[in-house]
Parts: sequence; C-alpha cells; structure tokens
Amino acid sequence: MSGLRPADAAFAEGLAGLLPPGTIAPATPRDLDEPRGRVTGQGHFVARPRSTAEVAAIVRACGAARVGIVPRAGGTGLVLGQILPQGVAPLILSTERMSAIRGLYPAENVLIAEAGAVLADVQAAAAAGGRLFPLMLASQGSARIGGLLSTNAGGVHVLRYGTARDLCLGIEAVLPDGSVLSGLRRLRKDNTGYDIRNLLVGAEGTLGILTAASLKLSQVPPQSAVALMTVPSPAAALDLLALAQARLAGCVSAFELISGQGLAFMDEVLPDVRQPFAPRPDWLVLIEAGLPEGLPADEALAGLHAAAQAAGLAGEAVVARGERQAQDFWHLREAIPEANRRIGAISSHDIALPLTEIPDFLARAPGDVAAFGPLRINAFGHLGDGNLHFNVFPPKGERRDAYLDRAGAIKDRVHALVVARGGSFSAEHGVGRLKVSDLERFGDPARLAAMRAVKAALDPLGIMNPGAVLPAGD
Repeated sequence: MSGLRPADAAFAEGLAGLLPPGTIAPATPRDLDEPRGRVTGQGHFVARPRSTAEVAAIVRACGAARVGIVPRAGGTGLVLGQILPQGVAPLILSTERMSAIRGLYPAENVLIAEAGAVLADVQAAAAAGGRLFPLMLASQGSARIGGLLSTNAGGVHVLRYGTARDLCLGIEAVLPDGSVLSGLRRLRKDNTGYDIRNLLVGAEGTLGILTAASLKLSQVPPQSAVALMTVPSPAAALDLLALAQARLAGCVSAFELISGQGLAFMDEVLPDVRQPFAPRPDWLVLIEAGLPEGLPADEALAGLHAAAQAAGLAGEAVVARGERQAQDFWHLREAIPEANRRIGAISSHDIALPLTEIPDFLARAPGDVAAFGPLRINAFGHLGDGNLHFNVFPPKGERRDAYLDRAGAIKDRVHALVVARGGSFSAEHGVGRLKVSDLERFGDPARLAAMRAVKAALDPLGIMNPGAVLPAGD
C-alpha cells in the first residue's frame, strides 16, 4: 500500500513493550482466513487488546510508524473486509478479547456491549433481562458486534426492526489519531451536531475501530408463529407481503423468498433437510409474525393464508405447530447458503432492489446470465426489505472451476441490471475489498468525492483498513 510500512518483527517487538504481555502475537491461519476459504490474508502479527485504552495505544503506535491496521471481529464477512489479500503486511487488530456486556437496562430497552461480544451472547443477555435483541443471522454464533456494526449487517428481521445501524444508539470508538470517541449514550433523541455514530457504523473499519456500542432492545412478542406458503411467482409473493402487512400491521417480523432451485440444491447435497411440499414448488415464502397477547399468531397466519389463497396469491401452506416445527422451517431457510456452498457458486450477488422492480429483474436476469452458458440460478433472501441473494452455479454434474473465467463478466452484468433499476450491488455484506471496483464504477461521483474527503480528513495517513471500501491512497 502506498506510503505504508510493514508490521514487521521490529515493529511488533516495540509495540509489545507498550502493552500487557500476550497482547501482540504471531498471526495464526485463523487470523488470515475468510469463510469461503478462497483467499488468504497478509500479516505476520496480531494484536488482541483487552480494553479501549489498549486499542488507542495500538492505533497511536501504528500512526507514528505508518503501519496499516486491519480490524478483525468474528471473521465472518464475505467481502474481504477483514483480510488484506496482498500488499504491505498490516497489523491485524482483533477485538475478540473485548467481549463484555457492560450494562443492561431493561426499563430503557438498552444493552451496552463491547465490540468483541458474540451476537448470540448479546441475544442471550437481552433475553435474560426479558428483552429481545432482534438482529438475527446465520453466523450469530460467531459474528461479533463490532463487525456487525462496521458492516451495517442486516439479517432476517430488517423488515420489522431495521439493520444494525437502526439498532445502535451510541458508540465508543478509537479514531485514526488514537483519540477515543466516547459516545455510549442511551438516548433516542440527540441533535447535537454531526452524527459521527452513523458515519462510523457501516464504514468497515476505514474511519476508526469500534470498541463498544449502546444497542436498542425490543419487547419479546407474546405470540409468535412461522408459516411456509407456496406462491406462483415473485410478483405474487410481493402482493402476499402487502396483504400480510395490511392484515398484521407492523407485526410481520420476517418475509423470506425461497426458490425451487434452492430446494433442488438441498435435495442434491443436503437430503436430510426436511421439505414440506411435494412436488417441489417453484417459489415459496417463509413468514414470521409476532403479535400482542390475545392475538394468536398461528391463527393470524392461517387467516392470512386463506385470504391469500382466495386472491390467487398462494397455494399450499403449512403453519408451524409449536416451536420445534418453527425451528424446522427456519432450518430449511438457513440451509440454503450451506447447500450453495457445497454446489459451488461461480458468482454470488448480494443485491437490493425497490420492491416493485424485483419481479422484472427476476424475469430478465436469467436470460442475460444464460448468455454465459447453461447455468443454474438460485435467487432467495429477504424479500420483505428488497434484499436478494442472486447466485449463479454451474450445470448439474459440472464444477465451478470450469466457469470461473466468466465470473467477472457475469457479476458486471448482474450488477448493471440491478443499478439500472435503482438498486444496490451491496445490500447487507458491505463493500470490503471485493466490491471496491463496483463502487468506483457504479457509485455517484459526488458521493464518492464526499467519501474520499471524509477519509482524508479522519485518516490522512491511510492506516485504517487500507484498500477497503475505497482504493488504497484515496
């Protein structure tokens, strides 16, 4: 990276002298990997601080030596934001030892957690106080709060509760000059100047290191139910969503679209996953609703199905009978990424579209992808908030390696179709290093200029996660 120096043995030895024993150590393979196992990161040393003061000391030392820092939380990111595949070896800064729950305020619906707290542990702490932390995703057993906020993670409950940004009231962070931003407020209203919190949330570690956050909790819905319904088309699924929101005003927690191709993949590589419909439908939706006391959610979903069936929007349906079957329905949805991984995607796309543009996109995109070969498409995801995962796979019986030379062209075509419809090529995973060129190609010029100005103002030395979001040197 331009102007940066490596975090070599001499630097690591000097830094270790400023910190408690064991804070600086040689990097392990775990510190340099990413979930898909396709790329290995650079870096010889990792810092594992235990406090915000230690993070500040590390950042100051890196600034003085002009050494790049790659922050790492749970390592679950899918866009290479947590590793530097090539370039000058950075210092890896892991927040895994900063995992405390600093405070729980049930009466305020607030929890304060350090950046290294695992999402599942935050959910458990909230539940112990009779509350819900509604950010939920497949990696919640390993994803950590700092990374989730840094990428503005989404998950399955965005429709009702919002993204990670919407669930964050305040942050504590170490800025690139080593100063500490002490913003762990528990306020819903605070109009005291620029919103630095929301500048750092979603910045993917390029403007500072998040060390703790005040998180917004919710009441646990007294009644909850899950249903699977077959639908004739994505357009019908969207009409069903509108019907559900009208009948269950504000109480639809999740609305997930599942394709027949995704179900076929499970038949192929995960045959033990139970599928409720035979023959296999082309499309189905998973609906979760949480309702107040006295309004049984299972009856509400059964009534929704009857109305949808009468309107021609749904075919068969199964409403979960109890928690065990509800978990089975969610397991079906959550098995889709694992089946995708076993099949082996040529090109994966985390996209968002205006809801009314989705049917046309799903009708048009397969034809454009077919120009690259007889490829299979699995489109699925969070239909309620417009976020789909549109992934392209080789023909059955063939390996992805034979088609990887077409991956870049496929990605460019899909992203162009999305952006032309007012959508985003990065809905919930972030930009990282994987999508920097997409941001340069599709980003609004004025917005990119503003981003570069912010980066230059806060991180003039370019040490914070170099090469992520913006090209190194911007």
